[in-house]
Amino acid sequence: MGSPFSDGRSILKKGRWTHPMANESQGVDAKTYEDLQRRYHELAELAGSLAHEIKNPLSVIHMNVDLLSEELVECQVPGLRRSMAKVDMIRHQCERMETLLRDFLRYARMRDLEMTPGDLNEQINTVLKLYQAQATKLGVEIVRYLDPNLPSIMLHSDSLQAALINLVKNALEAMPEGGQLVVRSHATAGGVALDLIDTGCGMDENTAMNMFEPFYSTKAGGSGLGLPTARKIIEAHGGRIRVQSELDRGTKFVLEFPMPVRLR
Repeated sequence: MGSPFSDGRSILKKGRWTHPMANESQGVDAKTYEDLQRRYHELAELAGSLAHEIKNPLSVIHMNVDLLSEELVECQVPGLRRSMAKVDMIRHQCERMETLLRDFLRYARMRDLEMTPGDLNEQINTVLKLYQAQATKLGVEIVRYLDPNLPSIMLHSDSLQAALINLVKNALEAMPEGGQLVVRSHATAGGVALDLIDTGCGMDENTAMNMFEPFYSTKAGGSGLGLPTARKIIEAHGGRIRVQSELDRGTKFVLEFPMPVRLR
């Protein structure tokens, strides 16, 4: 099965959307930038503290809902079925809010990472191994074109793998009836790049333009923080992420990372 974007060229056909996301300068001076950074960190700290204050009583509510459920079953109270349906609804909403808070805390607290020289191929191979069983079950063929001579980059393994997990997971979810996921790494003029190309359902213009916005999601029960967090992780590595997509044809993510001068 051929990949819709395997030639790497921009597709000009009707219905194809390109959305570059880059950490490029917005034309602000150093003092203004530092002030914005300070305000951002203050807001991130405040938001994180608030999320924790919500998370603690929410955990108590969840725990007591579970206890109440057990007591209702033991007592065999009248109207047990209706009562259990209400308890299950509360439990489901607690779980949804706990997931949202966990994702939000991860997003809000993405800061400077301690980087060490590493192999991008090793990072993506680790993630692909995690999802090989799911890909096989879905009928998705994973095709690797990984440059064995790929230069090292500075990376934080845990956070980078978290970003790659999100992207691979999304790619597989876009191909419930099977397809192909092409993974290609290659050197660039200033560093390295990783292409993730699927033959899934693709995205419309609105989704492509909003997919990196916090809390935007087209999935039922989704937090809308997976892709924004992946973007922040990649930008924390000094990189950028771009996406090309076409409905009913597929999606291509391009991750670009700089190679530090001392590693060149």
